[in-house]
Order: sequence, then structure tokens, then C-alpha cells
Amino acid sequence: MKPNSLNRVVVHSARGSLIASAVLMATSASVYAQTSLEPGTHQLTRAEVRQELKELESVGYRPIPNDLYYPGDVQAAEQRLETKHQAEKNALTGGNQIAQTKLSP
Repeated sequence: MKPNSLNRVVVHSARGSLIASAVLMATSASVYAQTSLEPGTHQLTRAEVRQELKELESVGYRPIPNDLYYPGDVQAAEQRLETKHQAEKNALTGGNQIAQTKLSP
């Protein structure tokens, strides 16, 4: 084997090792970034996202691709949904506690 061809083999293998190590470093950094969560939180499951979408649709939200009014329309639907949940909660607890104290002599 000639010294010149041996030099090429060493350079090519070093270049390949450098590229492989750079790819591994970039991959490991992105994997860590995807799995880190804030303490006390959990990732939403697909079922939770679907349930939330059904609730938003129940108060009039219609998801449309390339929606010109996004995010305003979804925020308005979230507000209506919060009002609906509060009304349901009040109905279960017998109404607003402040109104009950004012009515009592």
C-alpha cells in the first residue's frame, strides 16, 4: 500500500467518524429537549386532545384549515366553554354561594 493511499484512508475514516459523532450529538440533544417537562405537568394524550376539541365544538368552535381568525376564534370558544363549565358547576352546587348569602336574612 502506498503512503499516499494510506493517508486517504485515514482522512476518510476520520471524516466519517467526525460526521457520525456530530449526528449523534445533534440527535441526543433533540431527544432530551423533547422529553423534558416542567415539574408537575404531563403531556396531553390523544384522547384528552380529542375530548377538548369535542367540548370546544359543543360551544360553536369549528376547526378550519388556514383559519384567518385563529387564534381569536378558539380563544372565544374557550371563554364560552369556561362559562358553560361554571354554569354546570353552579347548577350542581345549588347556585352561586354569594347569591345564596344575600338572599338569606
